[in-house]
Amino acid sequence: MSPTQTRAALSDYLAAERTFLAWIRTGLALMGFGFVVARFGIFLQEFQFAGNQHVLPTGLSLWFGTALIVAGIVVNLGSAWRHVRLVRELDRGDTTSSRALAQAVATALFLALVGIAMAIYLVTVRDSAGSNSGNFHSTKMEEELMGAEGSKGVANGIVKKPSNHSVDETVAKLKGILEAKGVMLFALVDHSGEAAKAGLKMPPTKLLIFGNPKGGTPLMLAAPSIAIDLPLKILVAEDAQGKVWLSYNSPEYLEERHGLPQDLVQNISVVEVLAAKAGE
Repeated sequence: MSPTQTRAALSDYLAAERTFLAWIRTGLALMGFGFVVARFGIFLQEFQFAGNQHVLPTGLSLWFGTALIVAGIVVNLGSAWRHVRLVRELDRGDTTSSRALAQAVATALFLALVGIAMAIYLVTVRDSAGSNSGNFHSTKMEEELMGAEGSKGVANGIVKKPSNHSVDETVAKLKGILEAKGVMLFALVDHSGEAAKAGLKMPPTKLLIFGNPKGGTPLMLAAPSIAIDLPLKILVAEDAQGKVWLSYNSPEYLEERHGLPQDLVQNISVVEVLAAKAGE
């Protein structure tokens, strides 16, 4: 220290210490908030899973949280280095040099960028949730209606088999098979087409009603109530994911429901062969 220089006043040291402690609190707040953000993604996934809700992607919260923790560490280290340098300057009596604003400005800009990124991410997740909510609820309803599905795709007496073709292609193929086997097609109900005429949107859904009096009449004579489920029907429909399915009443279900004689079940078992061939 030169003869003309004197040590800084005690108030200068105390002011420097208060500034240093303020930066430490800022660093600790960043690290604590970063930990909360990092764990928030895991909490949200567990909450959605427990509530049987659609689980949204929350992996980016870990990266946001980690970035904030690292920022807190950098702020603490940088403030410690600046405090040591400032105290040395005060010891030399150098109180005229301006304090650098780089750390404060850099911290503010970094937090602003992280905030913007988190806002964009939250908006994106919200839009994703909105677009998927319809598919989720429709899928959930199908699961509730279908119940526990067996290895043969049978639930509540309904058999569902996948088709490798579109709805129209599957229907055309099924009509050709019926014609080749001499089975009469009584009606083709275009549910989605009728919905469109009413100004409503519906995935392609068509119902084929077919049969053969030679096979159906003995069934109705033996168990008149089966007339409720005759003629035979196959539903060709596209689900919310774009997959096409063929659905029909299980012959075993109809046998048990109406008490059909075992030797007549073969008259309705043809529906299984038709659905399998149409879906190939």
